[in-house]
Amino acid sequence: MIRVGVIGACGRMGQMVCRSVAEADDLRLVAAIDRSRIGQSIGPLIGHPEIDVPVSDELDRLLEAEVEVAVDFTHPDVVMDDVRWCISHAIHLVVGTTGVSQGGLAEIERLLEQEGDESNVVVAPNFALGAVLMQRFAAQAARYFPAVEVIELHHDQKADAPSGTSIATVRRLLNERGSAYRGPAEESIAGVRGGDVDGVRVHSVRLPGLVAHQEVIFGGPGQTLTIRHDSTDRASFMPGVLMAVRAVMTRPGLTVGLEPLLDLPPLP
Repeated sequence: MIRVGVIGACGRMGQMVCRSVAEADDLRLVAAIDRSRIGQSIGPLIGHPEIDVPVSDELDRLLEAEVEVAVDFTHPDVVMDDVRWCISHAIHLVVGTTGVSQGGLAEIERLLEQEGDESNVVVAPNFALGAVLMQRFAAQAARYFPAVEVIELHHDQKADAPSGTSIATVRRLLNERGSAYRGPAEESIAGVRGGDVDGVRVHSVRLPGLVAHQEVIFGGPGQTLTIRHDSTDRASFMPGVLMAVRAVMTRPGLTVGLEPLLDLPPLP
């Protein structure tokens, strides 16, 4: 049994992670960290009243509960503080909070080395397996279609724009495409062409009713290619989260994204 603690346990994603951990045969929910509902048991909140795990706002509760793997679904403003704390206390960590920058990833690698690699970290901008495959397919297409734009659509409570998934997708596209491409920059209204992420236009839509969606549109002479993924329910993220929780203890150092955890052949 892997002893799991969830940071951001009372949020929408946090509750779902707690429930999924509680219902897994090989995992045990032993700690719930959040700034709300302090002192209340997380069990009734996730439909498992038999689980008596009080919500705490202190990360020290992870140590008291002998947590082996922590899962962070908090906020971009605080996620790096949680990462630093877990690494300094030798607790393995799965980060689902978006907004971890390239500089943040470099800091995580540095901290892990400084602490003697006593813990491991998985950072994934998207835990939906379909989203991972969408990025992989887009990377393959970028070799033949350098002209590309990304549209990402999320619910109106999402804290960052563009999304971490869209930024990760752009990085994959830039690594794979054969030549650079920049579309027209002229705008009669500022911003209408979207944001420029290293030369790739990214358009962010935020509306109630959406969950998480992204399409990558390629253009070429006389044709277009669209690769799209839709998460219509947050349940789509749970298999990936549990996969990361089970894998992080045996993957040394920092792992970025879920693709390294999947049994996928290397790109040709």
